[in-house]
Amino acid sequence: MDTMRDRFAPVITQLLDEDPRVAVVLAEIGTDGFAEARRRHPDRVINVGIREQLLVGAGAGLALTGLRPVVHTFASFLVERPFEQVKLDLGHQDVGAVLVSASASFDWPAGGYTHMAPDDVALLDTLDGWTVHVPGHPDEAETLLRHAIAAGDDKVYVRLSVQSNAQGLPVDGARFVTVCEGRAGVVVAVGPMLDAALEATEGLDVTVLYATTVRPFDTAALRRASEAAGTDVVLVEPYLAGTSTAVAGDALADVPHRVLGLGVARRELRRYGQVDEHLTAHGLDAGALRERISGFLGAGVRK
Repeated sequence: MDTMRDRFAPVITQLLDEDPRVAVVLAEIGTDGFAEARRRHPDRVINVGIREQLLVGAGAGLALTGLRPVVHTFASFLVERPFEQVKLDLGHQDVGAVLVSASASFDWPAGGYTHMAPDDVALLDTLDGWTVHVPGHPDEAETLLRHAIAAGDDKVYVRLSVQSNAQGLPVDGARFVTVCEGRAGVVVAVGPMLDAALEATEGLDVTVLYATTVRPFDTAALRRASEAAGTDVVLVEPYLAGTSTAVAGDALADVPHRVLGLGVARRELRRYGQVDEHLTAHGLDAGALRERISGFLGAGVRK
């Protein structure tokens, strides 16, 4: 099966051909996938070299001319390193772009901590007006990329990962999908964490919501689910643990509730390892998730 990033360049190349507003800004990473597109559209496929601050600044400049820029590199170089440009060149100037990342939290462990970005979504949460898509399958990535390009002049972040669920689900770029229903708690599984969350909750009397668009957070879906399943909520996110606990709490602010945020721990793992080893170390494999979810929800969670 191809990866989300494998799907990225062909989809954007097609949109470059179809929509004269679309432009692509790269910083060396990913240039091979756009070689043919650059030959066809040399004025709209731009490689700024290894200059991540310029990457975002150039995207903002293109947006000021009326184009719809797609800005791409690894997450740590797209959100963390040029954060001031994201905040000012896009946010303060009130122009939109589609930031598309790769490498996610720890997709390339051999690259070390410089190539890891478990705090990317939490960092964007400090800014106003961002839509954040976290696909869990290449098919969903394609759908959400197309939504992002079509989103007028909005500021959109699309978080691509090599981690993937076995199957994609129909997603609409806004709402959570109800995967199963129960009466003893709500589990919100984000993007590539769905398969592990479903394995972890097999035989448990819980509602599982699947989230691929996490900002804006689908508060209506969480409130509907809580009417039958109660207001004990577990968030299973592929990035920094607790990133969405505040927005989930806000969704249930008028009723007594409990929220548990599961995700990547703050501690830095200083050995390269493999992706699966990082998932286990952070308690994000199915076995660890089951223990933490059932422990939080209590004995009544078992069917």
